[in-house]
Amino acid sequence: MRTRLLGILLSLMACVLAALGLPLGAAVAAAEQSRVVVDRLDDAARFAQDLPDPAPAAAAAGTPQTATAQATGDTSRRHALRAEVARYHELYGARIGLFARDGSAIAIAPADWQAPTTGWGAQAFQEALDGRRSHNPPQVWPWTPDRTLAVAAPVVRDGDVVAVVLTESPTGPLRSRVLNRWLFIGAGEAAAMIVAVLLAIRLTEWVLRPVRTLDRATHDIATGRMNARVAPGGGPPELQRLAGSFNEMADHVVLALDQQKAFVADASHQLRNPLAALLLRVELLGLELPDGHEEELGGVREEGVRLARVLDDLLGLATAEHARPEPEPTDLTALVLARMDAWRPVADRRGVELVWDGPPLALGMADPIGFGSALDAVLDNALKFSPRGAPVRLLVAVRRREVAVTVYDAGPGLTEEELARVGDRFWRSPRHQNVDGSGLGLSIARTLLLAGGGGLSFAPVEPAGLAVTLAVPRRSGD
Repeated sequence: MRTRLLGILLSLMACVLAALGLPLGAAVAAAEQSRVVVDRLDDAARFAQDLPDPAPAAAAAGTPQTATAQATGDTSRRHALRAEVARYHELYGARIGLFARDGSAIAIAPADWQAPTTGWGAQAFQEALDGRRSHNPPQVWPWTPDRTLAVAAPVVRDGDVVAVVLTESPTGPLRSRVLNRWLFIGAGEAAAMIVAVLLAIRLTEWVLRPVRTLDRATHDIATGRMNARVAPGGGPPELQRLAGSFNEMADHVVLALDQQKAFVADASHQLRNPLAALLLRVELLGLELPDGHEEELGGVREEGVRLARVLDDLLGLATAEHARPEPEPTDLTALVLARMDAWRPVADRRGVELVWDGPPLALGMADPIGFGSALDAVLDNALKFSPRGAPVRLLVAVRRREVAVTVYDAGPGLTEEELARVGDRFWRSPRHQNVDGSGLGLSIARTLLLAGGGGLSFAPVEPAGLAVTLAVPRRSGD
């Protein structure tokens, strides 16, 4: 979720920066080019002022001496203009020319340059002949190195266009300036993007911190740690209210569960004394009954013992549900061997062999008492259903994130439908109703493991039997 939220925020910020940066870059390029065009138009206007009249007016004066003097002055001005044009070309590297209306050159630099006949230069020349200055030349971009910037201005005398000043400037310096400005803009946007990334990370952390805390608390409660709560912290007000509501809900759930467990514990405890008194009265009654009622009396005793066993299991289940164990590093190999030694007399009496396999040391986070009790329930179940002469195998395995103890029996096993229900309270397979038990042993085992952060799972064994796996985390928090 953090990655997705960051991706959305950064994508939006990138779009905003692009929406601002691209028009700004285009505006900067246009401004730089406009400045160059204005400079070239000013230069063209200055050359237009220095251009002598193409048709000397001395002939209209009527005196040959005056006409000769006027022609001599014009010739001198033309020479000075050509020298100035050549100096301009040498200084700025731009081609410049003053052309008459018919296209003949008055003063040009370099000397072999001619008026353009195609492209934007020809269009600018024609606009100048029409009496208009160049406007809106095609934009020069840093990636168009073969472009020149053509600017033309008309030379007007007595309201008529008598000549055209045309310049074609190289765009290298212009492209360099535009690129430098773009790099400056890019550096600013990169800095803004870095700031945006940092702010997005902080914003994401601020928004998701209560979500992660809530997720951890939910996982803890789902795995049996009912005392987990969401600590008050920062974040949006809506998530803070959600955390408070979650804590209230968890308190109500725990209260309801505690009341239910207390009722089961109290009921099972309170029923044990009346049941014991009832069994005692049955025994006393049996002493006074005439002969021939031993079978009925035996059935009553058997049902009373079974009911006492159910009450004991109910009390054990209630105790397991009330337990709040603190898992600690435990050598499960040593614990398994100890429980096998405790159950070996029962196994020998039933003709079942207990065997095990695993590493010499298997450390896992478990409550030794709770795990041992759960293993006892599983072993009791395996010994009940394993036929005489068949082994019950215990396998200790250290996996990547957990340590597992699997108990394999050779009993009749369970069908797929039965595997889906095994471990439920008071559930027993219809095929095993004649076997002693209350249907609570595996439920107690699962409750004890879940309280310590572990789990209980079931799987069939080929060709017959059941595999029950008790798993606990290898490290705290796994």
